[in-house]
Amino acid sequence: MKSMVAPSAWPITRITRVNARKILNSSPPFTIFFRPKPYSLFSSSVSPLSMAASSAPTASSGDVTTDAEVFELIKAHQEKAARLPPLEEIRTVVNHSVRGMLSTISQKYEGYPSGSMVDFACDLEGYPILAVSSLASHAKDLLGNKKCSLLVAKDPEDKTDLLITLYGDAIPVSEEDKGDIRTAYLTRHPNAFWVDFGDFQFVRVEPKVVRYVSGIATALLGSGEFSKEAYKAAQVDPIAQFSKPVVSHMNRDHAEDTKLIVQHTTSILVDSAYMLDLDSLGFYVKATYKGNTFKLRIPFPRRAEDRKDVKTLIVEMLQAAKSQSN
Repeated sequence: MKSMVAPSAWPITRITRVNARKILNSSPPFTIFFRPKPYSLFSSSVSPLSMAASSAPTASSGDVTTDAEVFELIKAHQEKAARLPPLEEIRTVVNHSVRGMLSTISQKYEGYPSGSMVDFACDLEGYPILAVSSLASHAKDLLGNKKCSLLVAKDPEDKTDLLITLYGDAIPVSEEDKGDIRTAYLTRHPNAFWVDFGDFQFVRVEPKVVRYVSGIATALLGSGEFSKEAYKAAQVDPIAQFSKPVVSHMNRDHAEDTKLIVQHTTSILVDSAYMLDLDSLGFYVKATYKGNTFKLRIPFPRRAEDRKDVKTLIVEMLQAAKSQSN
């Protein structure tokens, strides 16, 4: 199956690792990986409200038959699709993630890094909280050198999607804070009864810098970094917490409605559309069209205020799609 990765929240044009000039001077079909315009277009200085672009189609709804026409329709739509500012999305993704790759400085193999998959939760400042056993090699590493990094993937199955790395120091949680931290951790990992075992303790990764990269395995990479202060000040999107139940409901009971909304919004008669996640400005879908698969950003007509409002907006979008199709 050919793969077309449409723009996600990370802005730089991408194509596959082949001769770019040759592709741009040839006719489709070809495998496409691309991103929207440069990062500054979606910088955190832009007001999220000003980014709540209309979800109305930006291109003709007439029949499209070639890969080139599909590409242009996707590109035209995705460049205007409202997204969270990058720093806000980073803070939101980390806050709602539960697992990542912890890298430490190995005490056993001096001078070499060591990696471990770990569960984590976030405290109110967005700092990752780990429950580590004194028997684990990474716990021993952190005793010898508190410097570490935690890599978090927005979508572990999609190598072109957002990857976030927090570089910082692993600091043991104080007895005073232990109760609140335990509650926060068990909220994300309710079956982690072992956190009360005698060999476990909580540590907080206090980031010094937060770095992101997107577009891996494509011709060019988009990347950037933010300071501890900027990361700490960023807000978690309030609607993202409803992503799982809403997405599950839509995919289970309203898959055809999602497809119709995507067709209306993008002007592409997609064969299917599977909702992936959502936030206050819109949602992402994995769509298929004539053997191609691609990820699309579908913006809401306006910012969603709460969970009930998400339903209202989706119903509005569906009604608009049905009225045009009739």
